Amino acid sequence: MFTGIIESLGHVTNLKKEKDNLHITVESAFTSELKIDQSVAHNGVCLTVVKIEGNNYTVTAIKETLDKTNIGNLKLSDTVNLERAMKLGDRLDGHIVQGHVDQIAQCINVKETEGSWLFTFKYDSSLSNITIEKGSVTVNGVSLTVVNSKRDTFSVAIIPYTYEHTNFKAFKIGSIVNLEFDVIGKYVSRLNALNS
Repeated sequence: MFTGIIESLGHVTNLKKEKDNLHITVESAFTSELKIDQSVAHNGVCLTVVKIEGNNYTVTAIKETLDKTNIGNLKLSDTVNLERAMKLGDRLDGHIVQGHVDQIAQCINVKETEGSWLFTFKYDSSLSNITIEKGSVTVNGVSLTVVNSKRDTFSVAIIPYTYEHTNFKAFKIGSIVNLEFDVIGKYVSRLNALNS
């Protein structure tokens, strides 16, 4: 379980393909505090630590993860948003995030405003995921509030702190991001579909 509050930025130091799996090695400021089998969210994707060496740790993404997320697009030196699993009893500063990405989306607009940025994303609405105005969504692991919610697009407003401390500063038109929709909204949507 995660909160969507990014703890640190990591840098990809190695990528190794093995059959359908991708082993991803990341350098991070908190590697020394990790242990094998811990969960870390990478751009919102929950992956298990399988190896630790110095300031680097390795996680493995399987085919299912590579097919449904942007993790397979990572390149050496890419910056990833990192969050360790929530501790029981901590404040929930973002929203309930499972680290299970629902689908990807494409950035279709970036607008700099007076002191913030407005990012707009387009996603495949045929997968039955929804956003609602002022509801929560996770973009590359960042807990955000939805604005301009439409059937297959939505926007999020990014404050300077979030822009500087996440990989949002690298997004441009055409960037592919991971989306995790609000878990409560997913249950409500599923119940409505079953009762139709």
